[in-house]
Amino acid sequence: MIATIYIFAQTPTQGQPELLSTLLPFLFMGVIFYFMLIRPQQKKQKQHQQLLASLKSGDKVVTNGGIHGLISNVKDSTILLRVAENVKIEIDKSAIAGIERSSEVKPASAETKPIS
Repeated sequence: MIATIYIFAQTPTQGQPELLSTLLPFLFMGVIFYFMLIRPQQKKQKQHQQLLASLKSGDKVVTNGGIHGLISNVKDSTILLRVAENVKIEIDKSAIAGIERSSEVKPASAETKPIS
């Protein structure tokens, strides 16, 4: 009985690596994956959910399929999107990729001289 207690009480020898030194590289890779892959994806998903919650009539949006349109009606899970004159389509809110930014283009000034 004393011999069995003595076997379990021994410290690791050079032939047996410590558990911490074995698992440390895997823990380090897990932390790197979290901060480089998982956390940014969660932030992006949260921002997209906030975007979908803030949609209102009159917003110019772009869908995941590349369709540009103006929101005419917002429902619980769908929106009515006006894509042309008298053309409206109903799509899922999750299909919205983003809101278009209105870019104001300055008109060409009248003072430009023609090339002679």
